[in-house]
Amino acid sequence: MDRNELHELVDALPDDQLPAAGDELRRRLRKPALDRPWPPEWFGAIDNPDVPKDLAQNVDKYLAAEGFGSYRS
Repeated sequence: MDRNELHELVDALPDDQLPAAGDELRRRLRKPALDRPWPPEWFGAIDNPDVPKDLAQNVDKYLAAEGFGSYRS
């Protein structure tokens, strides 16, 4: 597909579909925000001393436990 074909497709769209098509094209042009800090705050949370070392192996046990969420840093 070249730009001319894309222009023809846009010209053929009914007016009520133009906003959705424009939104899709804008979404494809957006670049990821580079102003976000890296790493994110939660990065490395599993290294918190309050997190059980066997969390990955026993996730079901911890999800079923009372007070789920108490392991957050």
